[in-house]
Amino acid sequence: MRGGLRYIIALLIAGFSLVTYWCKREENTVTGEMQHIDMTVDQEIALGLQAAPQMAAQYGGLHPDQQAAARVKEIGQRIVQQTDAGKTPYQFDFHLLADEQTINAFALPGGQVFITAGLLSKLKTEGQVAGVLGHEIGHVVARHSAQQLAKAKLTQGLAGAAGVATYDPDNPRSVAGPIAAAAIAKLMTLKYGRDDELQSDNLAVRFTTSAGYDPRAMVEVMNILASSRDGASSTPEFFQTHPNPENRITKIEQAISQEFPNGLPTGLTP
Repeated sequence: MRGGLRYIIALLIAGFSLVTYWCKREENTVTGEMQHIDMTVDQEIALGLQAAPQMAAQYGGLHPDQQAAARVKEIGQRIVQQTDAGKTPYQFDFHLLADEQTINAFALPGGQVFITAGLLSKLKTEGQVAGVLGHEIGHVVARHSAQQLAKAKLTQGLAGAAGVATYDPDNPRSVAGPIAAAAIAKLMTLKYGRDDELQSDNLAVRFTTSAGYDPRAMVEVMNILASSRDGASSTPEFFQTHPNPENRITKIEQAISQEFPNGLPTGLTP
């Protein structure tokens, strides 16, 4: 492929990726933000339901303790029903995973929320469980997965364009160009992922308090997670996708102060 033609094709690919990304914008009814989204709510729900069994299988399936699983569902649904999350079309369901070693919690698009038995065993109060589940609910209503998928399409398109532009079949070493472009794409996704985590913390402060839980329990969760990391022989899986707890504690405390400048309501469940 001649150099000039390669560059033209690369520009077309990059241009199409950018136009597609920037033209697909929606206002989030919960956060009020304008987001770049490339799928409908129904598609998010369908994707989450389809992926749920595979994700559960990675953690040994669902936990056999029906009482503990029911309690997780009860806390999660209480948050949904008493907050703006319940006004969305998402189909929330909460699952306790059998894995008692892994410390993790995550949400799939559309409302499927998971917490491992390993993480649940570290939590001491109902408010702490609510803080974890409220955080994951925040991911769903903020449409973080759908937003990340749209960004992934953009970065893949730009990486592909860079690959076309820089690849030289007569020089195999030119493959380093596409590899570098892909690495940059991953860094972009990681950055936005960290921002998503902090936004979910802010939403969890609002959601847990509205549901009658003390949001300061989220700070306790961060301390528990930090202790788990310090005492573990390997980094808990939780930290592969979430920012360091020490950084989040400050942000959570700031969110509580901003959301409740006159002090928290009384009678909250710790």
